[in-house]
Amino acid sequence: MFHREGHKIIFLTFAFVVGLFFLVDHFVTLEWLRTGIMIVLLVFLILILQFFRNPKRLGQLNDRQVLSPVDGKVVVIEEVQETEFFKDKRIQVSVFMSPLNVHVTRHPIGGKVVYSKYHPGKYLVAWHPKASEENERTTVVVENPHFGSVLYRQIAGALAKRIVNYAVENQEVSQGSESGFIKFGSRVDVFLPLDAKISVALNQKVRGGESIIAEMP
Repeated sequence: MFHREGHKIIFLTFAFVVGLFFLVDHFVTLEWLRTGIMIVLLVFLILILQFFRNPKRLGQLNDRQVLSPVDGKVVVIEEVQETEFFKDKRIQVSVFMSPLNVHVTRHPIGGKVVYSKYHPGKYLVAWHPKASEENERTTVVVENPHFGSVLYRQIAGALAKRIVNYAVENQEVSQGSESGFIKFGSRVDVFLPLDAKISVALNQKVRGGESIIAEMP
């Protein structure tokens, strides 16, 4: 199953690869070269298909838990000053996505969207210390009566030049449902209350909509 954000790109890529297949088959006479080019084109098509895949996730819904919003690796767990919405100290958990990860963003918790804002910006590499403040990004805050308010931020990277955000203010959302998409690798920061019990470790791999990253004690 492929995400709707990739339907156009998949169609154009498929047409491009098929067209080049015919051209290579017709004009390239060296068999080893023709075979090599066709293999490269096939691998390219497979990578595009893999990037836009949208597997079903079966996380257990729980208002006292926060699920990872994306697939990837945990690269940051630290107490920071959140300056955009809360303007106080929070626990930040950041998940880095490689181009090979599923890039669907999911609501980490259910509740009411109380804030959703897009910020234009730079395209620093996603692990750069200032990427969270200076890169193109979207910030969403979901308010949950049991866990409290959770902020998550989609951050563009050096390759990710388009962030899609579906979250709308005053909308009621379900935990694990789709909230957006980031094209071609980046990261998502999650800002949690200080009393949240963190359930992941640095360098741990997580799955969006399934892996628990925090719980209320």
